[in-house]
Amino acid sequence: MSKSSDQELIEQSLSGDAEAFSVLVRRYQKRIYRLAVHMLHDDTEAEDVTQETFVRAYQGLNRFQGNSQPYTWLYRIAVNLSLNIIRARKPRQHTTEASDPRIENWVAARATIVGSDPSAASEQRQLAAALCEAIDDLSDSLRTTLILVCIEGIRHDEAAQILGCPEGTVAWRVHEARRKLREHLALHGFAVPGEEP
Repeated sequence: MSKSSDQELIEQSLSGDAEAFSVLVRRYQKRIYRLAVHMLHDDTEAEDVTQETFVRAYQGLNRFQGNSQPYTWLYRIAVNLSLNIIRARKPRQHTTEASDPRIENWVAARATIVGSDPSAASEQRQLAAALCEAIDDLSDSLRTTLILVCIEGIRHDEAAQILGCPEGTVAWRVHEARRKLREHLALHGFAVPGEEP
């Protein structure tokens, strides 16, 4: 059953096969969680969004029309749930906390590059914090699009389905988000590859 396509799993689930939906959950659970962590910066909220995404998907299986891939449907549910949480939060200044899971993930991913050099690790931590702060300062639409395309590796046409906008809008948002990130990093003294110092 794990070799079944996503569409086949949806059809099997609609026929009453609970194991088919479990396979779909296992297939996308980590990706949905990672997306929610990037959007919410909080492990607990990301876990809640991940769980709620699959609950809502299961409850809405009969409404899935098959016009898109099932995983883009799951991503759209997760994006909407995450944006609802962001909008419900009290307005606050964007400050990146040292406990932000994105910083730890960044540092861990680059551990082999910096090795055991404490100053290099510290510089990577500062760069990660500046990058997270820059991402957090983006508008909801730019940030969400950047996370989907640049962090999650979603193709532009699929991101357009998830976000409910034209593919050209996705391309523009990615370009604009990257431009703003470069500006922010340069303003905070970080060399941007391909830019003059």
